[in-house]
Amino acid sequence: MTTRRPRERGVTVEDVARAAGVSRQTISNALNAPHRLKAETLERVSAVIEQLGYRPDQSARSLKSGTRRIIAYPTPVDDPANPNPLMGGFLEAVVAASGEAGYRILLVRPRPGQSQEQALDELIAARTVDGFLLSDVLRDDPRVAHLTAAGFPFAAFGRTAPGQPQSWADVDSAQAMIDLVGLIAARGHRRVAFLASTGGQPWMDDRRDGFLAGARRHHLTTQVYSVPGDDPAGIVAATRDLLSGRARPTAVVVSGDWLTLGVYTAARAEGLEIGEDLAVAAFDDLPITGFLQPALTTVRLPLRRIAEALINRLLRIIEDGVTPEAGLLLPGELVVRPSLGP
Repeated sequence: MTTRRPRERGVTVEDVARAAGVSRQTISNALNAPHRLKAETLERVSAVIEQLGYRPDQSARSLKSGTRRIIAYPTPVDDPANPNPLMGGFLEAVVAASGEAGYRILLVRPRPGQSQEQALDELIAARTVDGFLLSDVLRDDPRVAHLTAAGFPFAAFGRTAPGQPQSWADVDSAQAMIDLVGLIAARGHRRVAFLASTGGQPWMDDRRDGFLAGARRHHLTTQVYSVPGDDPAGIVAATRDLLSGRARPTAVVVSGDWLTLGVYTAARAEGLEIGEDLAVAAFDDLPITGFLQPALTTVRLPLRRIAEALINRLLRIIEDGVTPEAGLLLPGELVVRPSLGP
């Protein structure tokens, strides 16, 4: 095993290339665009860089390449007392993926009285960042339209409209729901309900559409309920109303994990056992889902794969000037637990 030596003042790129038996360009790729190298080459070069203690001059690299090696991430508004664990996991995955590529993430948000577009323009004008990473992308998202018009690099977690850069990656929520409904149908359920919070986000619409497509495919009887997202008592009341009818569903699919707390409460108030009298499944795989009794069947978002795809797509634009011609849909990961029953 080699031991790391203190950085020698005279160590150059040529020294590293000679020791690794590769070209200077390969060393540059290892430092600036590791995604271009084969895994074994990157591993060998990285080991030599570490052994020699070589550290490039960041200011010189920026001057030569014209990049700051910084990606701005406009963070979604959140409640510090009740943070969104899903987006926290996404941020961790983004920081890891960008760090592996030699970039840093700058968290940004408009100042009081400043629009989102003004905040983007401020960073672009200051030449502070090389590109933007957007999340929670909505239909007709003003940030996407603004960056498209400015011709500035960005990648989006969520789909952009036709005519805009297709540098996006997203979860195939509709197909994940179709697969989930197929699993429920295979267990003999014929009456299935879908509970969704109000709001109209595109990913929630995809989940609903996937549920309905799966139900049609398997000829299931369905009920679709919209429930108030910010009122726990309203969620419980709506679910009890759903479960108290004569032709109550034997399975309930919920648009997001957090709504299942109300479903569990309502089911037990109606004398129903989750996993026995009522199958329950949801979407997101929040940390709480494994601790519910019984543990919840859900669809997990592949956050690391999403983050890596977004960073790779953004770096292709920044470093190679190549904008992807099509977005990337990634499959959700079905996690089957006892709430679905035998």
